[in-house]
Amino acid sequence: MTDKDLQVFRIDLQLFADKTEKATPRRRQQAAEKGQIPRSAELNSVLVLLAAFMAVKIFIPDMIQEWTAFTQNIFKMFTANNFDLNYRTFQNMFIMTVISVTKILAPVVGGAMVAGILASVAQVGFRFNMSLIKFDLNNVNPINGFKRMFSSQALAELVKSFLKVFIVTYVAYSEYVKQLSVFTGLTDMNLRASSAYIGQTTVNIAFKVILWLAVLAVADYIFQKWRHESQLKMSKQEIKDEYKQQEGDPQLKGKIKQKQREMAMSRMMQSLPNADVVITNPTHFAVALQYDNTMGAPVVIAKGQDRVALRIKEIAKEHDIVTVENKPLAQALFRGTEIGDSIPPELYQAVAEVLAFVYKLKGKM
Repeated sequence: MTDKDLQVFRIDLQLFADKTEKATPRRRQQAAEKGQIPRSAELNSVLVLLAAFMAVKIFIPDMIQEWTAFTQNIFKMFTANNFDLNYRTFQNMFIMTVISVTKILAPVVGGAMVAGILASVAQVGFRFNMSLIKFDLNNVNPINGFKRMFSSQALAELVKSFLKVFIVTYVAYSEYVKQLSVFTGLTDMNLRASSAYIGQTTVNIAFKVILWLAVLAVADYIFQKWRHESQLKMSKQEIKDEYKQQEGDPQLKGKIKQKQREMAMSRMMQSLPNADVVITNPTHFAVALQYDNTMGAPVVIAKGQDRVALRIKEIAKEHDIVTVENKPLAQALFRGTEIGDSIPPELYQAVAEVLAFVYKLKGKM
């Protein structure tokens, strides 16, 4: 291994060590959209096998009856035609075979299909991702394929394969050893009794194999879930970056809000010359009101505090707008209204008195 490879390996280890935080909901959603969902193929296989096994065990009398009827009908067909296999006989035999085989296999195949679908839905839910069936050059890249051959997932699959072979071999061998003395005496039994015994023994072996494979499947599912959670783990920096992407950069958001305030301030100052009166605190607050006969109530067209209040009073002075000092009213208007709002009904009387004073001062009454 070269120095460059060692350096890359150290970087990978460092990145793995930094991923100590649980995945965020957004990270999990993105993984699910890419098809990265914890699932165990072993669990699907075991449930399919179990469903097929139970179907055989339940419907075996019907299967035997159907097979017996099929063989009898085939024999009758041959004898009726003097064992002459012509085209019509072959056609009828083919149709009968298809129908009988379908009847025999339908419970097994149907049960296995239903079990496979239910197992998949139970693990991943109802998901259909078109992106997973798109052609991707990375999937046929020999370098990536070589890496996958020596990955942890490939090692886990190899271990599972060895375990499955071991389970089947061990269960079959141990059962054979137990029944060895009986097997030696099968020659003394009639064909029906020996066939029934061999069939029962085979069923017992199959059931024990399925049980052991079920234990392996549960362990595999736990491993896949743990592996999935480990892969989704994030570093603190990744969580911060994701928050910035979702919520926006705080500095950028601050600049946007600042720009919005400046634009709102500019519009407010442009409409200020239309005010009829400016009510002040006198130094801390300033609220500009506008009123004409088309309005239901006076409207706040500008308001401000401290430096903004000072600027409002300066513009009011430049445009000969009357300024009235009324501390309680100025505070109530500043805290109880927004720009563009009509004054609340409880302030009608106080504002009316101020406007009456302004109109009298301007000689409008």
